[in-house]
Amino acid sequence: MKKYNEQELKVLNQQLKGITPAEIVQWVISNAEKPVVTTNFRPYEAAILHVCSKIDPSVKVIWCDTGYNTPQTYKHAKEVIDTLQLNVKLYTPKQTAAYRDALFGGIPDVNSSLHDDFTKQVKLEPFQRAMKQQQPDVWFTNLRKGQTSFRNSIDILSYSKDGMLKVSPFYHWSDEKLDAYLEEHGLPNEFKYFDPTKVLANRECGLHA
Repeated sequence: MKKYNEQELKVLNQQLKGITPAEIVQWVISNAEKPVVTTNFRPYEAAILHVCSKIDPSVKVIWCDTGYNTPQTYKHAKEVIDTLQLNVKLYTPKQTAAYRDALFGGIPDVNSSLHDDFTKQVKLEPFQRAMKQQQPDVWFTNLRKGQTSFRNSIDILSYSKDGMLKVSPFYHWSDEKLDAYLEEHGLPNEFKYFDPTKVLANRECGLHA
């Protein structure tokens, strides 16, 4: 995928704002060599998974499972994977939950000095391992404006800290628009979701920021 400078990125983001997520994904995939989609099956993830897999059924879907998802999220993940016949590449932490319970005494408080190590073990290391193995040139995400202060600073197209092109086709969409999208396409949603590295919805886990 071509590397865009800051001005080119700005112009493209203005242009892409006026077209549909499907058109954005189609344009990116037609110019990408090894695109991937990342997911944790949080609320509204079915939208990005649907639009990407509809355009490229073989697109790799990277799921970094922390091991701390709710039962509802695991059931939701299975339903979405089966419904969309996703090409999932599952990555899990190298350490077991029992090991972390012994070492950290459970999930460390976000203000604890142990929380950074916990986050690295359950989320950052599996993600970095996934990216190293899959070697993508484009990373599709479901980041949206209004989720966190960092996410308000990016756009449909942005670059990760490692220089990879990140594409967020639903960046400017509201929950209401996504509700309508899911209903239109008969897709499920699940709100009983928990991220042990964030706890609060407006915090970043370190994957993006």
